[in-house]
Amino acid sequence: MAATTDNSQANILAAINEVSDKAQLLVREEIELAKAEVTEKLTTIARGAAIGLAAGVFVIAGLVLFLHGLSWLAYWLLPVPTYAYFWGFFLIAGILFVLGGIAGYLAARWLKSVQSPAPEMAIEEARLIRETVKSSDPETTI
Repeated sequence: MAATTDNSQANILAAINEVSDKAQLLVREEIELAKAEVTEKLTTIARGAAIGLAAGVFVIAGLVLFLHGLSWLAYWLLPVPTYAYFWGFFLIAGILFVLGGIAGYLAARWLKSVQSPAPEMAIEEARLIRETVKSSDPETTI
């Protein structure tokens, strides 16, 4: 009888060790999932930011030339004395300040609605695992 109890205790210890190892593996896999998800989101954000920066440089260069020409056109259209071309530049600057204020307001409003790059899939999986572990009937939890 003693051999049987020793054998059953060994089986119990082996089962406990196996459950412990599988739980550790599960936690490691969840951590890796979270890392992969955050890395993917941050890579996409970085790539978009870099391309946006390059586009911004070209747009700003073109915009400077366009605004310069627009200022000379405004001078030509405004009823101002000859050689008072600065009024055309002032008019365009005023318009740009108004547009900049509107764009800043819209940007602030849109940035407030951005979600953080949280690992949503990993968090959901961890929640399901916690519910399964705490459940009295784990087979029907998921």
